[in-house]
Formats: sequence, structure tokens, C-alpha cells
Amino acid sequence: MPYATLRYEVADAVATIALDAPDTRNALSDAVLGELLEAFAQARDDDGVRCVVLASTHPTTFSSGGDLARFATADLALFPRLFELIAALGKPVICVAGGHVLAGALGLALACDLVIASEGATFGTPEINVGLFPFMVSALLARNVGRKACSELLLLGGRIDAHEARRIGIVNRVVAADELDAAVAAWARQLASRSPVILKLGKDALRRTQDLALGDALELLSADLRTALDTDDAREGVAAFFERREPRWSGR
Repeated sequence: MPYATLRYEVADAVATIALDAPDTRNALSDAVLGELLEAFAQARDDDGVRCVVLASTHPTTFSSGGDLARFATADLALFPRLFELIAALGKPVICVAGGHVLAGALGLALACDLVIASEGATFGTPEINVGLFPFMVSALLARNVGRKACSELLLLGGRIDAHEARRIGIVNRVVAADELDAAVAAWARQLASRSPVILKLGKDALRRTQDLALGDALELLSADLRTALDTDDAREGVAAFFERREPRWSGR
């Protein structure tokens, strides 16, 4: 389906959702958030999609964050709905941070499973500088970085570069700008080549157990392992290993 603020395409089992509202530097307005919800749901429901890439068409900015011009009347429920949809998508999501990732956009990046950044990217939650606080983003940030680093970003409102973002746990990998597309494509191909049913079980397990006590987490994960072992893909993967061939995943 066509989108007004996004570009959506699927190739080689990878769906690419690219923010495309350059006049506002991809500000996360209700319109943009609504289309992101639709696009991620489209990728979730497409059995031909095994991996999702979230990117931007803007040359210097991934997203400037929430739309301050309309923030007072914004539908604030859209942010948690989007974060939860990405978490429960059942398919791995790579965020491509090719430029500035600010305010609510940092929450969007943190909701993704993996983040690859160009060396020129910056990250920050500047809301405190305009008399606001990134309440919903703070829940995601606290689950990705340590308490002191989290407090520094939220309370001081400064920016950090891509290498510092990697050091504290926001970013997985930093590459030169001219290497970004190739790095993303390599990871997307690798993820798309994995068993979709096992990827879904694994992603769901990470989400469900992240806040549990160790004993409770292990109990759930033990049940998940039994479920995984009973899939056709697990049996196919083991057979392919011993037969020294590439596995042929059925998704069951």
C-alpha cells in the first residue's frame, strides 16, 4: 500500500521501511507514527518477510523526534503502541542510524533489535532543554544502558556520538558513512537466511523474560527450548549440519 510519509519495499525477504518526511526532518507526528504502525503490521503479516530494516531517506537525520509544533494535541498512545509492536513483531528489526537520532526517535531506535550507525550519527534526548522529559523513551533507555549513563542522557539533555553510543550499549556497530548500506545489507541477508520460526521464538523469549527473576526466566526459557526442539526447522537444521548442506527452512 502507498504511504505519504514513508517508503516501503520488500526485496529478498527483507522489508525496508524508510522515514520520508524531509520537510520536518522526519518528526514523529501522529501521521508518521500512524503510518509506521501500518507498515510494521504489514511486514509482520507478510510471510515473505523475514527481516525488517528501519531507515531514513534524509541525508543527515534519522528523525528529529516528536513533532513539537503539534505535541500538545498529539496522540501520546501512538508511541507505546509502536514500541510494543516492534518488540512483539516476531521478526528481527535493524535500525539504520545514518544521521541524528533524537528524542522520541531514540526510543524508536532502542525498540529495534539491532542498531547500525554511521560515524556521523548522534544520539540524544534533548527534551529537558525545552521543559519536557522523555518519559516513554526512558523506559527503553533504562533497559539498554546502565543507570548512570541513562540519567546523564535524560537529565542533561546533551548528545553523544556514535562511538559513545556503542560503548554504552545503544548501538551495535559503527561504520563509515560509505559502508553503511553494505553493513546493513549483510546483516539483513544473514537474518533473512535464518529459520523464521526459531527467530520468532527467540525474539519473543527475550522480550518476555527481560524483567523476570533468573529462576522464573529459566523456567520459561526451558519451555521455549522444548517448543523449539519440536519444530520442523530445528530437525532440519540438525540434519543439514550432519549432512553438511545448507538447511531448507519451512518456517514450521
